[in-house]
Amino acid sequence: MEHLIDIESISKEDILNIINLAKEFKQGKKNSEVAKKTLALMFYENSTRTRCSFEIAGQKLGMNIINFDAAHSSLSKGESLKDTIENLYFLGVNAVVIRHSLSGIINNVMRQVKYPIKFVNGGDGTHAHPSQALLDYYTMLEKIGTVENKKIVIVGDVSHSRVAKSNIALLSKMGANIHLCAPTYLQFENAEAFNITCHNDVKQAVDGANVVMVLRVQNERHEKEGYPESSEYKRLYEIDTQLLKIYAANDVILMHPGPANRNIEVSSELLDNRVGKTILEQAQNGVYVRMAILNTLLKGSGV
Repeated sequence: MEHLIDIESISKEDILNIINLAKEFKQGKKNSEVAKKTLALMFYENSTRTRCSFEIAGQKLGMNIINFDAAHSSLSKGESLKDTIENLYFLGVNAVVIRHSLSGIINNVMRQVKYPIKFVNGGDGTHAHPSQALLDYYTMLEKIGTVENKKIVIVGDVSHSRVAKSNIALLSKMGANIHLCAPTYLQFENAEAFNITCHNDVKQAVDGANVVMVLRVQNERHEKEGYPESSEYKRLYEIDTQLLKIYAANDVILMHPGPANRNIEVSSELLDNRVGKTILEQAQNGVYVRMAILNTLLKGSGV
């Protein structure tokens, strides 16, 4: 695994190696192999969890961390992202984590850069968020042991969600029974290719579910027309305690990549009780998974 750009381009073996390494880091059984290497965090979109998680992961590994300020960089003077990254490489940066609003931009710049800096996709547009999918999978394994033949339901703004797309790719590799639930205008266009079951009715979707992953409605990525008020979305698709108690499996786990819109896609009551704690555990697991990603990419490299 040379880079982490999306789930589709890495193997099942790569995924399992990252998961096993994350487990070792969490248990304190693994030491860093990348101490003193340098990581640049290049975030062109707002982020709390992903940015802080990568920063803490790098610190735990003994890495040097650069928080790149795009607004005050030479990019504002017209420098290309390619030239910026190549200059960072010659300044001693070994890896970059990039978040950007444009889908596919990380793939494009990676092909242009001529030097062996490592790329990690921290979320690009509506395309992919591979480290989130990996930490979600790690959390599922902790909670339910396996995802094979388990009913995993993803509810919400699937069409705009890079988290959903990366989870679909990963869970498909691992044999999960994937169900998507969203209004028609927010559905996943490529469901048939992944053998996914799609629903409009949330009760039908969560019936017997082992995992319910709730997505944020991404108003910032919507066109100006064609989307309902949040009150209408809440009425039809909000996940609450009663819904899970009546329809989902007894041991259902609730997940959310964050940030959650309380009392729109998921109730505050549910977020704050025992079931909602898994969402906080996702964030905790993200540190160990990202430690595993960085260690895997940079160990033993000449970078």
